[in-house]
Amino acid sequence: MRRRGAGPGCSATVVTHASPHPFQYQSDDDVIVPFHASESTVKEQSESERVIQFNHVCVAVIAGACASGHSWAPVSECGHGCLCVSSLQLSSGPQVQWLLDNYETAEGVSLPRSTLYCHYLLHCQEQKLEPVNAASFGKLIRSVFMGLRTRRLGTRGNSKYHYYGLRIKASSSLLRLMEDQQHLAMRQQPFSQKQRYTPVQKVEGMTNGMSSGAGQQQQQQQGSGLSDISAQVQQYQQFLDASRALPEFPDIDLQAKPLPEGIELEHIKSFQLLYREHCEAILDVMVNLQFTLVETLWKTFWRFSENQAGDAATLAVHDESEKRLPKSCLVLLCKHEPVLRWSRDCDNTLYQGLVEILIPDVLRPIPSALTQAIRNFAKSLESWLTNAMMNIPEEMVRVKVTCANAFAQTLRRYTSLNHLAQAARAVLQNTAQINQMLSDLNRVDFANVQEQASWVCRCEDRVVQRLEQDFKLTLQQQNSLEQWAAWLDGVVSQVLKPYQASSAFPKAAKLFLLRWSFYSSMVIRDLTLRSAASFGSFHLIRLLYDEYMYYLIEHRVAQAKGETPIAVMGEVCHNV
Repeated sequence: MRRRGAGPGCSATVVTHASPHPFQYQSDDDVIVPFHASESTVKEQSESERVIQFNHVCVAVIAGACASGHSWAPVSECGHGCLCVSSLQLSSGPQVQWLLDNYETAEGVSLPRSTLYCHYLLHCQEQKLEPVNAASFGKLIRSVFMGLRTRRLGTRGNSKYHYYGLRIKASSSLLRLMEDQQHLAMRQQPFSQKQRYTPVQKVEGMTNGMSSGAGQQQQQQQGSGLSDISAQVQQYQQFLDASRALPEFPDIDLQAKPLPEGIELEHIKSFQLLYREHCEAILDVMVNLQFTLVETLWKTFWRFSENQAGDAATLAVHDESEKRLPKSCLVLLCKHEPVLRWSRDCDNTLYQGLVEILIPDVLRPIPSALTQAIRNFAKSLESWLTNAMMNIPEEMVRVKVTCANAFAQTLRRYTSLNHLAQAARAVLQNTAQINQMLSDLNRVDFANVQEQASWVCRCEDRVVQRLEQDFKLTLQQQNSLEQWAAWLDGVVSQVLKPYQASSAFPKAAKLFLLRWSFYSSMVIRDLTLRSAASFGSFHLIRLLYDEYMYYLIEHRVAQAKGETPIAVMGEVCHNV
């Protein structure tokens, strides 16, 4: 028995006791596995048959299928006529079977390396398995799918490493999670206008909002920077909460104020009905991930026209809406205080519902294509809205933009929080990193930290000590991300309990958030000065916990004030 080529990426020869004919194969991970065959059998087999059989033997060995039941030993004979590998443990059996059940080799296809590892982490989370790191997982993949090549694919500055010659099986449930790089680019599909606007048909006249060729061209140009994932809506539907319906809107409270000159009660009712239909149309296109159509809906409702006065052709496009509520009346209503207040409340209700549809759980993994599409949509909101309301009174524009900015900011924060959660999940599942974090944390001089922080935070010593002990205990127990989230929620409830049902609750909640952030920064400072080996892990965890605390406080304040979180953030945007 001999082995040739000890370095990575070189040709390794395996000769078994039973066969004088070696198999030579290329391996980046230098893994040697056994193959027993008689000389006559080897002669009769074709090269492809030998490769396939060799691959199957590899899988059997890795899965712990050695009939003798012997343990693994580092590159040495175990007494049963085979070589054993230390880099792939016996516990890899379930992972190997999972790989065989969900992936297959094929010519001319590729799969992002990061996507494959993401699938693996989700599998381990579901099965409560301890995941290996990315490097070890790469070795496992190469030992299962022999001859796999790695290529760097994608545009300049946005390329990713891919496994070339590997794809997801058609029967695998992982097809729904496939994050193809092409989803990040805008696809101008040749959909007919009727197909494209199907969700909006319930609103009369909406389908003609951009009927002119110039309008369609403008829409394509403005949407070119957006990820259009509406064609893959079924793939991403599982990550949405499409069951949510738009709550009923209250009637406009006129507060006994006189109506503007030329406005009748019928105009008020027409505005309410049109606005309700408009919000339902927005909800429909968002559920179908047709983000670019939101601008079209805004332009249609606000009777967008290129010139100030609005020509006959533009008005003809909005003929149905004009019959129900003339634009002259719409403009007058946009200056009426009760209508402004009602529109703001309706927008806050709509946007809160959209957030809960798009991101129903901020901690649940979301495909990067969907996350990027949501973030791009959030960036475009303000420019779309101000452009659509070009000829609308400033009072209404200000109200609408404030609500839209709060919506956009919430989407950006929640997608960032979700991204941090997935990065931190890998850290919290790594036993070695957790042990290093505990070791470094025990070296922190918490008495000194408390002494410095108390001058600013004025936190009670017993509260700080209890939080410190609970944090260490939770870390030591290697709890999941969801268990950490429950712990943080408990901390908020405990600290703010004295202020429940009090008008001082919002102020106390915000003050706690500042104290939490300052105190955690002092701990990070101590770890930095000590050159802690786990500083990177602590920094990531700190970012996540600060963001999640912000999320919890935001919802607690909104609940205390009887408002939506979007409305609370709208107050901040308005003050800015």
